[in-house]
Amino acid sequence: MAKSTNAFTCTACGASHKKWAGRCDACGAWNTIVEEAPLSQGPGRGLGAHKGRAVPLSSLMTTEAPPPRSLSGMEELDRVLGGGLVPGSAILVGGDPGIGKSTLLLQGAAAFARRGANAVYISGEEASAQVRMRAQRLGLADAPVRLGAETNLRDILTTLDNERPDLAIIDSVQTLWSDQVEAAPGSVAQVRAAAHELVTFAKRKGVAIFLVGHVTKEGQIAGPRVVEHMVDTVIYFEGERGHQFRILRSVKNRFGPADEIGVFEMTGSGLAEVANPSALFLSERGQPVPGSAVFAGIEGTRPVLTEVQALVAPSTLASPRRTVVGLDSGRVSTILAVLEARCGIPFAGLDVFLNVAGGMRVNEPAADLAIAGALLSAREDSALPPEAVLFGEISLSGALRPVAQAENRLKEAQKLGFSQAILPDSQKVEGAGGMGVNRIADLTGFVGEVFGAG
Repeated sequence: MAKSTNAFTCTACGASHKKWAGRCDACGAWNTIVEEAPLSQGPGRGLGAHKGRAVPLSSLMTTEAPPPRSLSGMEELDRVLGGGLVPGSAILVGGDPGIGKSTLLLQGAAAFARRGANAVYISGEEASAQVRMRAQRLGLADAPVRLGAETNLRDILTTLDNERPDLAIIDSVQTLWSDQVEAAPGSVAQVRAAAHELVTFAKRKGVAIFLVGHVTKEGQIAGPRVVEHMVDTVIYFEGERGHQFRILRSVKNRFGPADEIGVFEMTGSGLAEVANPSALFLSERGQPVPGSAVFAGIEGTRPVLTEVQALVAPSTLASPRRTVVGLDSGRVSTILAVLEARCGIPFAGLDVFLNVAGGMRVNEPAADLAIAGALLSAREDSALPPEAVLFGEISLSGALRPVAQAENRLKEAQKLGFSQAILPDSQKVEGAGGMGVNRIADLTGFVGEVFGAG
């Protein structure tokens, strides 16, 4: 017979007993000892009969002050962090090799340190001399950032515990190893253990920690996905090697809006902030040409105008090519199907090339109308009005659906000199700011009104 793991507790004083008795030895009360089941009866040993401490609970009406934040002075970095760095937060930064992650974090550490923060930079991939050379090239050699090169997790935690910094940067988490885990550095077990220990240390000591993570060939952060769940903020540093622009994008943030972006320009002296990305992405637009449409988008809380470029050419292949850069290829295929099924405009036998100028990546469905406009403009060899911006979602029926934050989109467009907006008929707009608004109900009406064909 299995041995019972139940415990006996006095309801008067809470004393624990190994077996039932009529009288409690601790308080002397009679008939107050009752049998209690263990906390866990699952497979294995479970939690047993030993109880933990009761956690204090509060109501949802409890008011607490927002967490204090530290500003770096780099407005684009502070924007992506949600308005500054929160003490005790853990931030995971991913990006392609050579995209500029170490450069960005070294500049950020120097900016925080120059504002009085105690910053420590631990490199597991480069020697200290290499980091110093980069700092000299970026003009950061005089910044009060303390530097170390180590991969032993125990030594890193001991160092951070002794130094008690405000900010610590670990480059990178895939190079760390713990002597308690029998696995090679970079393995799933080592990455999970290192991330858990560092995040726990950050919460316990109030140290903000940046963890640099490698990415796979699909662009996802390498290692177990649980690492992204453990940290407070997940940031991706994106960009095309052929472009000088870099996008710092927040995909998770417990202390601010997700999908916020910061725009940087890679120069010989490091990363330079771009205060007005819309003007930058549209800076190379010249005379109106077929296949070009300006999309008024929203990235996080920031309106950003980008140029969608399309090229449609006769194909000599049995299966025409569909090349898409900076957009969702599945969404583009859906728009091509809707144009053919609902508007009677075929793209069979035609190669289609789509691109977002400047290396920007657009993910929101509000870009559907701009994509359709660029495709039709390229196919019909007819330029769209140069003073117009487009936004709106296209349904499978061909109807145009409204999108969020239309007022912010129109204000940004007007700021850059656009005077007309083409948007869904059902879109509610309050205060267009003097811009001409052209409302269209469906894709067929868009084709007829803009390109003069039904």
